[in-house]
Amino acid sequence: MIPARPPMTPLRQRMHDDLQLRNYSPQTIECYLRCVAQFAQYFRTSPERLGPEQVRQYQLYLVQEKHVSWSLVMQTVCALRFFYNVTLRQPRMLDYIPQPKRPKTLPTILSQAEVAALLRAPSHLKSRAMLTTLYAAGLRVSELCHLQVTDVDSARMVLRIQQGKGQQDRYVMLSPRLLPLLRQYWQRYKPRTWLFPGPDPTKPITRETVRRICHDAGVKAGVGKSVHPHTLRHCFASHLLEAGVDLRRLQLLLGHQNLRTTSRYLHVSPQALHATRAHLASRPRR
Repeated sequence: MIPARPPMTPLRQRMHDDLQLRNYSPQTIECYLRCVAQFAQYFRTSPERLGPEQVRQYQLYLVQEKHVSWSLVMQTVCALRFFYNVTLRQPRMLDYIPQPKRPKTLPTILSQAEVAALLRAPSHLKSRAMLTTLYAAGLRVSELCHLQVTDVDSARMVLRIQQGKGQQDRYVMLSPRLLPLLRQYWQRYKPRTWLFPGPDPTKPITRETVRRICHDAGVKAGVGKSVHPHTLRHCFASHLLEAGVDLRRLQLLLGHQNLRTTSRYLHVSPQALHATRAHLASRPRR
């Protein structure tokens, strides 16, 4: 059962409008509003009545008691900083909402054999088409959900990604192996607007549904690792590096604004590790 959304109070509406005026994405707007609402629900009062001590208590609660991921902690911090600085116009509160240092972790990478088993696992054609598109194009889950039928350009062999992260459009390659699967999928389901619609054909499939499909496929394939939609994006990047694609081209395909974000895949590329080992081994002895 999907929980009901909090009512749109005047304060919540003001924050929503502030985010929209600054061209935040719908996903970010929803995330920030949810984070502030959960903060208020924890203390059972309006967030405009809460100050530095309550912010500190809530952050400690998330980290020490609830043990949430650091990504959620960062989202909450960003949401509260926006709320106090922009919506309430209390910039002094920023000193009491520090941004924690994000731990640097390596992404989970599957071998090409594991990816192949994962993509074969779903019994439904639509599920196989979605997971294959995630991997073959290196998409974020939100980008997959918002693909439209007209975004598939088979003449130029590209997929158009509209308003991806950072509100940017880009093109990604349409794999020759993916295109026949998408054609087979289209002939069976005849989607009209959204390439992968939800139960209501006028709305796209939800990210939660894609996550569940991906998790179930990983279990069925016996991968033995935690598999999420973003795992397939990581695999796309790592496997391209292994195939010799340079970092700059990979950055453009992934839609990264900063090359440093892309360069972390060097840490999980066997070729990069082997090249370093070979270089060290070839140094002459003194």
